[in-house]
Amino acid sequence: MPVVFVPRETEPGETRVAATPASVRALTKKGFRVVLESGAGVLSSFADEDYRNAGAEVSSDPRSAYWVADIVLKLHPPVYRKDLNLDEASKLKPGALLISFLWPIQNLVILQRLATAQATVFAMDQIPRISRAQSMDALTSQSNIAGYKAVILAANALPKLFPMMMTASGTIKPAKVVVLGAGVAGLQAIATAKRLGAVVEVSDIRPAVKEQVESLGGRFIEIEMDAGMEDSGGYAKEVSADFLKRQQDLVRKHMIHADVVITTALVPGKPAPMLVPEETVQAMRAGSVIVDLAAGEKGGNCALSVLGEEVSKHGVTILAPKNLAATQPIDASAMYANNILAVLRHLYPEVELQLDFEDPITNGSIVTHNGEIRHEGALKNLSPAQRKRANTNPPASSLEGSTTPAPETDKSKE
Repeated sequence: MPVVFVPRETEPGETRVAATPASVRALTKKGFRVVLESGAGVLSSFADEDYRNAGAEVSSDPRSAYWVADIVLKLHPPVYRKDLNLDEASKLKPGALLISFLWPIQNLVILQRLATAQATVFAMDQIPRISRAQSMDALTSQSNIAGYKAVILAANALPKLFPMMMTASGTIKPAKVVVLGAGVAGLQAIATAKRLGAVVEVSDIRPAVKEQVESLGGRFIEIEMDAGMEDSGGYAKEVSADFLKRQQDLVRKHMIHADVVITTALVPGKPAPMLVPEETVQAMRAGSVIVDLAAGEKGGNCALSVLGEEVSKHGVTILAPKNLAATQPIDASAMYANNILAVLRHLYPEVELQLDFEDPITNGSIVTHNGEIRHEGALKNLSPAQRKRANTNPPASSLEGSTTPAPETDKSKE
């Protein structure tokens, strides 16, 4: 009977959990033994007793639970836990399966430690966007929540109403919302803004999304496209400087008359494109709001965004929220737990783990296995010596009982 361990998430501001009582029932019914770290679900409003009633064991000793676990379910990459003096990556037993978001290129040191620990890692952020993988796609499930919450934040910050209202005091015109990027978060932002009564205009470099935008009631801002603006996975490609300039000029005309601008444009593996320079912010209406969902440590779609902060400049409020999915932890956890259930059904069609590397889901999502790094993008960012060390299987005995703290470079990722 495979042992599944669900540790408590320690990332600052994180409220979600990788398993819910409902998913625990499904796992135990399938034949898994589930162990949950005490308190892991508290911030998602799931008490330890809820998990016990669903069939899980609740442990106050995560060290031991890590060592016996065949499968570890997490949201964030493994970290060094100061509260336990425990390096989660090194504590995995050889051959254990870790399922979590990982972002291999951004977390090369963690990836190397996981390979050294001989862990098999299924990265939730590497799942290919194909129809068979839709039920596993956690990026989509969590981005839906981010798109919804971005509109709620904008409505709260905007000093006027979203819907048109006809009152005895006069008619209130609806708010005008411009959404940049019609991916998952953008589409949900469109739908939410329309439900609140706003007029919504949308810009995206992929002409294929026009129909989706219009089906939600949005108006598509059309620009002459360069060829091949979308990759095989459905993501936007990095565009030319000339196209970016043409897009900025056209979209600027719409943004300066908008009440709310929501930006969601990201290119995998690249910095977020600059779509809202300061001069555009300066030209926007006083009281208007920008919500930059593409903001990160290296910038965002808006030149004035500061990750995790609210900035007021030129009479405009600029929000760059972090981890919006964590602000709705009950539903976000439930969606993520269901994504993981789908992954486990894929990897465990029966009781035993079955890895078919001819399958595009398995091949694309397993980033370490048998002591080797399998992610091509990460390997390209390692030196030859690092690749050799990462892809050399150490004796299992060297891993037993390891509680070595993570290097300083990784402590910053907690």
